[in-house]
Amino acid sequence: MAAIPFVKMHGAGNDFVVIDNREAGFSIDKKWAESVAHRRFGVGCDQLVVIEPSDKADVTMRIYNADGSEVEACGNASRCVAWRVMQESGKDVATLKTKAGVLECQLAGEHRVTIDMGEPSWEWDQIPLSERRNTLHLGIDSGKLMNPAAVSMGNPHMVFFVRDVDWVKLEEDGAKLESHPLFPEKANVSAAQVLDEGRIKLRVWERGSGETLACGTAACATVVAAVRREMTGREVEVELPGGTLHIHWHGNDSDTPNHVFMTGPVAVSFNGEIDEALVA
Repeated sequence: MAAIPFVKMHGAGNDFVVIDNREAGFSIDKKWAESVAHRRFGVGCDQLVVIEPSDKADVTMRIYNADGSEVEACGNASRCVAWRVMQESGKDVATLKTKAGVLECQLAGEHRVTIDMGEPSWEWDQIPLSERRNTLHLGIDSGKLMNPAAVSMGNPHMVFFVRDVDWVKLEEDGAKLESHPLFPEKANVSAAQVLDEGRIKLRVWERGSGETLACGTAACATVVAAVRREMTGREVEVELPGGTLHIHWHGNDSDTPNHVFMTGPVAVSFNGEIDEALVA
């Protein structure tokens, strides 16, 4: 394998190594993805993102967590890839094929992108859970995290509402809850503090990556859970350690009822090449 060009990008601090594989056609396995993501021996990132050809969208996007596992969705990575595609095409719109479905994306200003993240699900077997539960009140806990809601945004989330997110020991509780037996595909774990009906402060433990500075699908899932519990309105600014995401869960009076739209920043950090000797 020759040296592979990449772009290091981030969305609100959630950082990615983005590789364009539309022409090279190289294969990626768990070990290789994990090596690239390592912050000491590799490039370092929360997720490795690979762009490939698609017959249903502008591109296909594949996403690998820092532990090398491939996942269905990543909202912040989707904004980054969509922005790159729009820069190439000169258009203000782009479509991305992911394991969670095809995403429609639109430029929302300089280095800002809005994505239609589709419809959320809270049916127990679609998240999925290992048994039937009330997904608005799961009845599990760890430390200061108690009684979460479960939501799928193409990937599984458990959302805990707390008085102060800074009190939460997410490095302990997130690691424990990620592999809770109720979630056979593991879970992204969020601690959310509702500041008012239009603002939420959020910290997220992502399955396979640990605590990240931002998680787009978690922000979407959190707003859905908050609305279902009648804690906020449908349009919310979600404040994460790396930046703020604007989440709007459309109602039945919209042209896209029940769809969740996410708007947030995109940034390019640097360009580089991955040496073929990285994984020996």
